[in-house]
Amino acid sequence: MTYCCGLLVEDGLVMIADTRTNAGLDNVSTFRKLHIFQQPGEYVMMIATAGNLSITQAVINAVTEGIENPDTHELETLIGVDSMFKAAQLIGRAVRKVRDQDGEALEQANLRFEVSFLFGGQHKGRRLRLFNIYAAGNFIECAPDAPFLQIGEHKYGKPILDRAVNYKSDLYDALKIGLISMDSTMRSNLGVGLPIDIAVLRRDTEELEVDTRIDNTDGYFHELRDRWSVALKAAHMAIPRPPYGTRKPNP
Repeated sequence: MTYCCGLLVEDGLVMIADTRTNAGLDNVSTFRKLHIFQQPGEYVMMIATAGNLSITQAVINAVTEGIENPDTHELETLIGVDSMFKAAQLIGRAVRKVRDQDGEALEQANLRFEVSFLFGGQHKGRRLRLFNIYAAGNFIECAPDAPFLQIGEHKYGKPILDRAVNYKSDLYDALKIGLISMDSTMRSNLGVGLPIDIAVLRRDTEELEVDTRIDNTDGYFHELRDRWSVALKAAHMAIPRPPYGTRKPNP
């Protein structure tokens, strides 16, 4: 499994992805799942991947080397398109191409064609956007009313995002909340783990403000985990006990 989230707030975009992959309890590996394509001052595009690793790698390779445009019959690459929407369409076509090539073989091997992508970024002079691209090649777009998208093992990290992030959230508060969401997922699912790749793109800059990896030696992430645990314990202790049942609470 994996967990990736993208948070699109007024100030910019945060992308977070773990790196753990496993094909059984004795076959756990680390692979980068946050792929960055950028030309500072012109565009920044980021793809976070979840699902079958061989399929996601095939899709990334396809959009890098080129996919035929059905209208012009020319090869299109991710860095050759001039808008995020066209790029999302290109990724969708790549997903369908890989399905056409490998879907039958996967089915014969009793393997599901299971992939999803978070695709976010901005071209100069255009809108900052974030998309969730599905295994069928179709996609949805993030909106201010719901300023985050998740893929992979998302259920453990969703409650904190629902409660704490909104479109007006500060960009680095969004990063902090996203990291808490990742920590909550890691504590509940062994299929998600360190290292974590993070990227921060401020709106209308076309250049990453943060592009780094958090590993087990990262002091800030350890402090965040410890402080969140303490804060949760203090919060539940501060809430009065439920007034149900016949036994009187201790004075």
